[in-house]
Parts: sequence; structure tokens; C-alpha cells
Amino acid sequence: MTITIYHNARCSNSRRALELIRASGAEPHVVDYLAEPPTRAVLADLIARAGLGVRDAMRTKEPEYADLGLADPAVGDDALLDAMVAHPTLINRPFVVTPLGVRLCRPGDLVLDILPPKEA
Repeated sequence: MTITIYHNARCSNSRRALELIRASGAEPHVVDYLAEPPTRAVLADLIARAGLGVRDAMRTKEPEYADLGLADPAVGDDALLDAMVAHPTLINRPFVVTPLGVRLCRPGDLVLDILPPKEA
């Protein structure tokens, strides 16, 4: 079973999700998305599979959000995705991928909805 977490160790939600994944008995593939940002295609896929809009996957309190004028509703999804890839701090976290789906785990306990049952 492969589980991937797009992780930021400074984020309490991300740390909580990682803790719960490991408590389930799984050792996930941990992607430090700030050091290794997902490609535009991967990011768009994660957002779509999580059932989110692109704006829902953005961190709006980051300085880049204001600096780049991303609050303007005229800024479309393509430009938002480009900004997130160029400035990964704008990607909300943690995204978790399991065989049961993709979820933006805010709060971290939301990961429980997509964790396979613990193997005996």
C-alpha cells in the first residue's frame, strides 16, 4: 500500500496527519513539497482528485498571495496553478494520497477518512 504525504514539518496539521498515518502501521512516502514542489500537472491532479477548486488549495495568508495580486477574482485557475508551482509556499497542506483517495487534510485528522484499515 502506497501513501504519499505532501508535507511541511513546520505545519501542525501536516505533522498530525503524518503521525496518524504512521499510527495506522503505514510508512508513507514523505514529499517535502517546499524543497520538491509537485509539477503543475501533479498539483492540478491532486486538487481535482481532492474535489477542490484551485483557490481552495491555496494558502491566502502567505505574502506572495498579496504580492502577486492573487486575491483578484479575475485571476484564473491557470495563473493560480502557475503561481503555486513557482511559489510552493502558496500550496495548502498537507495533501495526502492513499489507495482510498486524495484529501487536503486540514485539520490533520481528516486523513483518517482515507486511510485503509490497519493490517493485523
